[in-house]
Amino acid sequence: MTGQLDGHTWPSAPPPRATPVLRWELRDIAELPGMRSEVRRSVAAHGVDDDVLDQLVLALDEMASNALRHGGGRVEASLQVTADAYLVEVSDSAAARPPTPAVDRDPSQGGLGLYLIARMARLHGWYASGGAKHVWALLPRS
Repeated sequence: MTGQLDGHTWPSAPPPRATPVLRWELRDIAELPGMRSEVRRSVAAHGVDDDVLDQLVLALDEMASNALRHGGGRVEASLQVTADAYLVEVSDSAAARPPTPAVDRDPSQGGLGLYLIARMARLHGWYASGGAKHVWALLPRS
């Protein structure tokens, strides 16, 4: 499993162990700006490079908005840390539907978020547990 997409689905795999930092229960797209602001405040306080912070916010925002738009039900998002990376994980109620990047779509119509995240991430994947789908990406800290 690398930062590239094999075929058109994310690999099915659990994430690495990580320590929780921030967590959100989301019900609406309108909550995403507040989540992004909280990540920027919290992570920037630790002197993280602006490019790393931008990638982290982008991944979290894309994954959370996908869950809210396509997953339905209860959506949870979290930011966790490992020794040298950030783990972004988002869950929704669509346990039977793996994350699937858009195929043959005009880029102006969107749908490229999963491709971007896969390219930025060291590892990425998804798994189903407890009736929920969990989508995750491991982003380097530097």
